[in-house]
Amino acid sequence: MQEDILINWSPQETRVAIVEGGALQELHVERSLERGLVSNVYLGKVSRVLPGMQSAFIDIGLERAAFLHVADVWHPPVEGETISNARAASAQIPIEKQVFEGQSLMVQVIKDPIGTKGARLSTQISIAGRMLVFLPQDDHIGVSQKIPAAQRDALRQRVQAMVGDMGGGFILRTNAEDASDQELAEDIAYLRKAWQRIREAATKLPAASLLHQDLSLLQRVLRDMVGERTQSIRVDSREQFEALKAFGVEFMPAAVQKLQHYKGERPIFDLHSIDDDIAKALGRRVELKSGGYLIVDQTEALTTVDVNTGGYVGARNFDDTIFKTNLEAAQAIARQLRLRNLGGIIVVDFIDMEREEHHQAVLQEMRKQLARDRVKTMCGGFSQLGLVEMTRKRTRESLAHMLCEPCPLCQGKGVVKTPRSVAYDILREILREARQFNPKEFRVVASPKVIELFLDEESQHLAGLSEFIGKPVSLQSEGAMGQEQYDIVLM
Repeated sequence: MQEDILINWSPQETRVAIVEGGALQELHVERSLERGLVSNVYLGKVSRVLPGMQSAFIDIGLERAAFLHVADVWHPPVEGETISNARAASAQIPIEKQVFEGQSLMVQVIKDPIGTKGARLSTQISIAGRMLVFLPQDDHIGVSQKIPAAQRDALRQRVQAMVGDMGGGFILRTNAEDASDQELAEDIAYLRKAWQRIREAATKLPAASLLHQDLSLLQRVLRDMVGERTQSIRVDSREQFEALKAFGVEFMPAAVQKLQHYKGERPIFDLHSIDDDIAKALGRRVELKSGGYLIVDQTEALTTVDVNTGGYVGARNFDDTIFKTNLEAAQAIARQLRLRNLGGIIVVDFIDMEREEHHQAVLQEMRKQLARDRVKTMCGGFSQLGLVEMTRKRTRESLAHMLCEPCPLCQGKGVVKTPRSVAYDILREILREARQFNPKEFRVVASPKVIELFLDEESQHLAGLSEFIGKPVSLQSEGAMGQEQYDIVLM
């Protein structure tokens, strides 16, 4: 199915929507003051080594120290050894024998800071180009699994001949499938120049300095998101359209012909109700066309997705109703993971099915939809409890974490105490204060609902406490206070 890319640009924020069949499939947001760090290269300084965690904290000039695990300390493979084996061998060497406090290290960000966690680093540097990814510390030539197996050996040999004895490893991206020798040679030259600039900067700049910054979101659209299925790339800014066109002519000429400057009177995101879809993606409930629905709950530990039939009773029997709801849910879940950029551990609770062929069909549909994801995913089978466990690589903040913050009233819990519960907390606090202090009067400052409760249903309990402690208790309503907030003033 063909897809369109819509780009909404403003000085403070760039938003990119990928639309397929009139429905939003992916959303990417980059803010000028909160630009992502993934793929940036820094000259870091080891600030602390933690043998117990087999990790080290690295100062790269950010507010929080970044995190380097022993498995991400790069050692080149010896002859005949695979990269995965070299990585495993590196992890066997204790971190304290590989890095030391005060040491300067060239590192690359592989995960943005998320929540309270700092950025995650690797000492293996990779620089992405239009058709190739350059691995300057390696000499391996790899080919994307998305390129047909019959073409991989030929492509590998072509690149190997171009690289010659100059050193360095390369991974051929999907874009390289139909590339000419000249295009590959130009990409190799560009990547080598970029690496040379990084090396020179590392010798001149002090520790905790940025050596190389990844492309902006606009430029990454051409490098990473444009494919054979892309039929148009529409930009609503003339200035950014011209800049993107110039960038494309130099590095991604095949994508330039798909670029269009959107001149419509309506905002570009109104074409497919993108803002409405964004608002829905921030909610817990996702409606299915059949009448069923999903409940998506994101926590720090994992994300859960619950599938419900809702009002769907369209099939001939209950088994078919459940099966069709689960099939539709599998498609919707894969889309929601992309749209919300959910990562980490994800647990899906499909509606219980009796027949094994239904289990396999739902699982097959789920894996088919996940295969379209640009981000690496792994999906297991149904567990004994009927749950499907999966993982999706997390590199950037989710959509909800980027656009929202915890509610100041509930502190992210999603619930607040009832006015009666808060009222009883206040009564206990007054009794506690009366045992320690001897004021003339206690004044309760609380939300209107709590004060109203004290004046009505709880007035007898308040009067009884006042008589017991021998002090008057006055009430003051404060509309700016949240339901759980209160203050007891000693007069």
